[in-house]
Order: sequence, then structure tokens, then C-alpha cells
Amino acid sequence: MTDTTTTFDLGPQARIIARLADGVRDEQLAHGTPCPGCAVRNLLGHLTGLSVAFRDAARKDLGPTTDTPPDAAAPDIGPGWRGELAEALDALVDAWRGPAARTGMTRAGGVDLPGAVAAAVVADELVIHGWDLARATGQEYDPDPAALSAAHGFLAAAADGASGAGPFGPVVPVPQDAPLLDRALGLSGRDPGWTPRS
Repeated sequence: MTDTTTTFDLGPQARIIARLADGVRDEQLAHGTPCPGCAVRNLLGHLTGLSVAFRDAARKDLGPTTDTPPDAAAPDIGPGWRGELAEALDALVDAWRGPAARTGMTRAGGVDLPGAVAAAVVADELVIHGWDLARATGQEYDPDPAALSAAHGFLAAAADGASGAGPFGPVVPVPQDAPLLDRALGLSGRDPGWTPRS
């Protein structure tokens, strides 16, 4: 089960995402990523959108941003995407530092869930998509340990061991003694060995 009693700060992982985004070159925006069907530009748009949605989920400000399923449309970015993503990440971090963020129920992606679980879900989004972005753009990646632990806990709890199904597609088998990031990636349906030309 996911340990929803442990609190953690999203700030360190958000700063990692911001650093990776700063390292994206314009010519890389059309490159493929490990996230199926997403180019780098779509992944950046998704990161911006999910930051806004989970900011509102933390505030319990439910509405269009928290009701829209994540696969409703392929997100994209505009010319001001760098500033928009940085601003959305800052607001996300501030919202989840609020004392009421992890209490009661909230909604994200059109799904009602406890606030503490939503915190683990957004940690998962930032950790896994951080890896997606780093791999697609050739950058080093070392996720925040607390966010990684929360992400792995969420993914492990959501996976169905009998069917091999994970929350985001079939689980990719990864050795049990592999690094925690690789195990989380496998549970998310990703091959830790993915490279841009694979």
C-alpha cells in the first residue's frame, strides 16, 4: 500500500523539472520521448497542464482543470512555455505546502481521491515525466529521493501483479535488485533502457 501518512515537499523535484526544461533546445521540441505518442513539446505541455491541475487539486479548487481526463487531447506549448511552466511549477509547490492540501478529498484528471493519494500521484507524474524529458533530451537525471519513494509506492500499490497491468499500461519487468528509479519506471510501463533511437 502507498504510505499516505508521509509528507514530503514537491519543491526539490519541481526544481529538477525546471532545470531539465531550461536545458531543452528548440530543435529538440519535435523529438520523441519514452511517453507514448508524446513529442518533447507535448510532454512539456503536459507538465504545465498537470502542474495547474494538481495545484487546483491541492487548493480544492475543483473545476475544469481538475475535471479534464489527462488523455483528453495532446497538450502543446506556445511561445511563452518556459515562463508558463516555471510559474506553474512554483504555484504547484506552494499549493502542496498548504496545511489542508493532503486532508480530505480532492479531484484530479476527473477522478475523486484522497488528498494524500493525490500528493503521491503528482510526485509520480513529476518523477516519471522528469525521466521522460531527460532521456528525450540527453540530460542527466537524478530525481528527488522523497518524491521517487512516493512515486514508487503509488505505482506499486496500483499495479496488478496477477495480470501484469500497471496504472499506465503493462508493467515492464525489471529485476527486484534494480535501482528504485528503474523499478518505478517498469511499474509505469517504461523500459529503463529506452534511448531516443530505440
